[in-house]
Amino acid sequence: MKKFMKKFALTSLLFSSLFSGSAAALAQETNEDLSGEIEFYTSQPDVDAEQLVEAYNELYPNVTVNIFRSGTEEVVSKINAENTAGEVLADVILLADAVTFESFKEQDMLLEYVSPEAENIDEEFVDADGFYTGTKIMTTGIVYNTDNVEEAPTSWSALTDEANAEQVVMPSPLYSGAAAYNLGVLTRSEGFGWEFYEGLQANSPMITEGNGAVIENVASGQRSYGMIVDYLATRAVADGSPVEFVYPEEGVPVITEPVGIMSATQEEEIAQTFVDFILSEEGQVLQSELGYAPIRSGVEAPEGLRTAEELDTVLSADMNELFQNRDADKQQFDELFAE
Repeated sequence: MKKFMKKFALTSLLFSSLFSGSAAALAQETNEDLSGEIEFYTSQPDVDAEQLVEAYNELYPNVTVNIFRSGTEEVVSKINAENTAGEVLADVILLADAVTFESFKEQDMLLEYVSPEAENIDEEFVDADGFYTGTKIMTTGIVYNTDNVEEAPTSWSALTDEANAEQVVMPSPLYSGAAAYNLGVLTRSEGFGWEFYEGLQANSPMITEGNGAVIENVASGQRSYGMIVDYLATRAVADGSPVEFVYPEEGVPVITEPVGIMSATQEEEIAQTFVDFILSEEGQVLQSELGYAPIRSGVEAPEGLRTAEELDTVLSADMNELFQNRDADKQQFDELFAE
């Protein structure tokens, strides 16, 4: 009887291995059978977008993914121009914040698609109507130059402190989607409001187009403090720059860089596989390796960053209110800092 059971177990193991091998081969064959071309519009840094596409192409070698990369506001302008012209070229978009996607959703420009991978993501980060899903956790906090600053800041008030006049750099919400989101949230958060931005303006900050220029100015020592998305600061630390990132004690705004499919796509199946890959465990591990805090449960954040569960306080505001007032908020910001 024992010999029979041992023989049965070995036979089962062999069958299982053969079956698994066949399934893997079939899966690979199916991936290779999928071919075509999609347009990927994103506000991610060029290198990150390229590595994402390269990893996807390891699974889908016969799919061409063309990348258009710029700041969120410029990407939105491009898509709106295409829509006005009657032909949206983008198939998949991955941009800074959910407010941007709400705008496209209202215009019926997004395709409803809930990836099966989304079951591993907190429903808070998945659009209730199924049109987009967050891909990472990106906070905005303070970066400071350790050569210029002796004591690490703990509060957002460091940016409005008169002692730090002309020592602050920040991204413009007229260009950066993250900065536009932060503007909407902070001006609607207790203890901040427009008074916070008036305090910033009084300190004569340097205003840059995006977050990349913020880290450059702080790392070089031209400015001592910056308002910045977390991953750029921790990357600079890893590269040896004299900077540190701080999660202010009052809390931080969080964007999730959602991904969605445009309703005008002619390559729905390919677009879905691309979204699935980004949200898959492999795709989320890649995000962590690139230096982002992943949004999928069970995947650890890189050193220096926190997952959603590890954040002490998240500053937020009603999404519809942010959407309805984004243009007005940006106009008010522009008028304030033009003074």
